[in-house]
Amino acid sequence: MKKISLTTTLPYVNSDPHIGFALEIIQADIIARWYAQQGYEVFFNTGTDEHGVKIFRKAQEAGKDVQAYVDEYAAKFDNLKTTLNLSYNSFIRTTDSKHIAAAQEFWKRCLAKGDIYKKQYSVKYCSGCELEKTDSELDHGKCPIHPNLDIEIISEENYFFKFSAYQKPLLDLYKKQADFVVPEHRLKEIRTFVEGGLQDFSISRLKEKMPWGVPVPDDETQVMYVWFDALVNYISCLGWPDKKYSDWWPSIQFAGKDNLRQQSAMWQAMLLSADIEPSKQIVIHGFITSGGQKMSKSLGNVVDPFAIVDQFGADALRYYLARYVKPFEDSDFTVDRMKEVYASDLANGLGNLVSRVTNMVEKYCGGTFTRTQILGSVTVKAYGEALKTYRLDEALNVVWKLVDVANKMIDDAAPWKMAKDGKEMEVRALLGELTNRVLDINELLIPFMPATTEKITKAFEQPVKKAEPLFPRLEQ
Repeated sequence: MKKISLTTTLPYVNSDPHIGFALEIIQADIIARWYAQQGYEVFFNTGTDEHGVKIFRKAQEAGKDVQAYVDEYAAKFDNLKTTLNLSYNSFIRTTDSKHIAAAQEFWKRCLAKGDIYKKQYSVKYCSGCELEKTDSELDHGKCPIHPNLDIEIISEENYFFKFSAYQKPLLDLYKKQADFVVPEHRLKEIRTFVEGGLQDFSISRLKEKMPWGVPVPDDETQVMYVWFDALVNYISCLGWPDKKYSDWWPSIQFAGKDNLRQQSAMWQAMLLSADIEPSKQIVIHGFITSGGQKMSKSLGNVVDPFAIVDQFGADALRYYLARYVKPFEDSDFTVDRMKEVYASDLANGLGNLVSRVTNMVEKYCGGTFTRTQILGSVTVKAYGEALKTYRLDEALNVVWKLVDVANKMIDDAAPWKMAKDGKEMEVRALLGELTNRVLDINELLIPFMPATTEKITKAFEQPVKKAEPLFPRLEQ
């Protein structure tokens, strides 16, 4: 059996899960389910990033033991599996003992390569990004991604990684694999960044100032910088340094645009330093905005995925994020728009189609039909190509054209009138085609709407009876 591995980034456990991470993990889940449907054995990883100054400070603010704090939040993120109907089979936490051991072994290999050294330095630092910032990256002295946070000045003796040594190897990687980062403009963006020259970056912090981190091997005064530790999860989840990890590595990695540098440059340089093959591919998505504004707690426009699922159901949210959020660019999300899509596409579109066809098959065909696949090769190819290139919206556009065609067939042919006119054979033929169209649509929807497709499959178990509404009317 062919194998493939996919992973999301690991969200920080310094706040509750939000709609932005729901987007990322749903995108990854759809691709994972699609590969499984094609006969692949899939390793699908997610988890939580549990070290670093943000988490340490949040735990202090809450008056909690740091481990107890991260345990509480890790459980909230793992609850997304049930809430969003996700299929991941690996949930790694960076406080896991196996991950810590892997991170320390990775450090040793980079050190042995001569790529880790110690020096005194002073730098501007954004605690929101957990990244050092140059003046050119700041907007009026603030990080553009976290303008509500003050830029900090860190001055201490830390270990550094020789990022500067990997400019040519990274550029060679980008040249060799034209789709290493998708979309294409993100590959161009990271290539431009690397061409501009790379600065070595700090990979540790003084333990006396920030004790919450993976201990640096053979130096009890330092802990690992959170990015160095966390990035290793992509191989530690596969069992690295055990050689069996190579059964699954390299992986496809899903990440937001604010993670472009870390995933496609820093992490790749670290892998090259440790003599490990680069990632398979980096898929970069945009941000979700609300009413045209970036989501933030201060504006009060952060969308809670748990609340959305409570109101609309998991498959409705999965559908909306896959079809109406652009795969690679910023897109807007509002509850009002979600209501519109729920009514038009789901209740009146797919739901109405299934209800009408099952009702008529029961009424005019005795609940029976013969299953034959009637999907055209052009449709199948367009759908598959869209998913291969992570264009989830285009794949669903293909499917919804089929939904619209089937509904129009019913409206145009009016089988109830045909039956009234005694055209029993014609009615049976039409409903046989409609039934098979619905079941073909159902197969295409399995990666996107797993619970709904199970209901449709059950609704067409013979003898067929009129299906219950797939998308009930929303309470006002």
